[in-house]
Amino acid sequence: MRLEKLSLFNFKNYEEVQLTFQGNIHCFLGRNGGGKTNLLDAIYYLSFTKSALNSSDSQNIRLTQGQFFIKGAFSRNNKSSEVICSFQQGQKKVIRENDLDYTRFAEHIGKYPVVMVAPQDIELIWDGSEVRRKFFDTLISQLDRIYLDHLITYTAYLKQRNSALRFFSEKGKVDHDLLDSYDQKLLPAADYIFNKRKTFIQEFVPRLINHYRFLSGEAQEEVTIQYRSDLAEANWKDVLKKNLSRDLSLQRTTTGIHRDDFLFYLNKNELKRFGSQGQQKSFLIGLKLAEFESITVIKGLKPILLLDDIFDKLDDLRINKLMELVAQDTFGQIFITDARPARTKEIIAGAGLNPGIFMVEGGKITQ
Repeated sequence: MRLEKLSLFNFKNYEEVQLTFQGNIHCFLGRNGGGKTNLLDAIYYLSFTKSALNSSDSQNIRLTQGQFFIKGAFSRNNKSSEVICSFQQGQKKVIRENDLDYTRFAEHIGKYPVVMVAPQDIELIWDGSEVRRKFFDTLISQLDRIYLDHLITYTAYLKQRNSALRFFSEKGKVDHDLLDSYDQKLLPAADYIFNKRKTFIQEFVPRLINHYRFLSGEAQEEVTIQYRSDLAEANWKDVLKKNLSRDLSLQRTTTGIHRDDFLFYLNKNELKRFGSQGQQKSFLIGLKLAEFESITVIKGLKPILLLDDIFDKLDDLRINKLMELVAQDTFGQIFITDARPARTKEIIAGAGLNPGIFMVEGGKITQ
């Protein structure tokens, strides 16, 4: 799969841009603040129908303007397709594929897979469980439409259940029939999500191990991921009923797959506490490469790889290892940003590659 053309109108700091991509490697180079990452985010948006950086669509509109527009021309399995994402203040967002508007954005997820490696990925190690759940939910949702549907269902009914708990707590009276109606929706969704996460991690960890060892050069180091869930301990239906008093007191559902965590370990110790900076970097890149491999194997096509300021975050060993993979044509289409053009050109040339170079400054792009 390839992105052949990208058009932007009033997206973030870009007034109007039209880019054409030839070859597999494309570099957006220039000083920080010029809009390099915004170009990657536009590509991400075409895949996920939302920004990787801003949860509010209105924040993606160029200052003083009232709407934005993103269009991408893709080729996949020798077929061309066009994806359009547009948003106007006060109106519903529009996602269109080949002149047909989606009624459910979830139907688009997974059609044009993307893997993004960015500086904020360190949050996967340092932050709480929500960030790690989001990472694996995003990955699995690209691979399993049923999983995404169950995730949407679970999130919606969990929100309603929590709202009801707050209402019952304030009124001092519980409508058990209403809670049961929510639970009947939550239970099958939670069961599917739990089992899918459990089996997916079993397949994912060997890929992580292989990539970590390649990047670090340490065959003796043991890395793994432990999946922890309330559903692994007991029948969740019984737990929900048992914890009702506690849920009412705290005004929220205190057990369920929304509390799951994926714990990262190195040599049987928690990576966050005992891993060096180099080990953590190898783990993070290994995690992303395992994500890339999972999509490639399961979907049968290589996702677009977005590398945001990656050379700033890696030492020479890991950069050379990563470029070794690039030179071996491990990936498909790659987009790279860097604030130091000379460095990127040297690294790319050293790998014997011939990239497309785009200089970015203040929302203006020259090739």
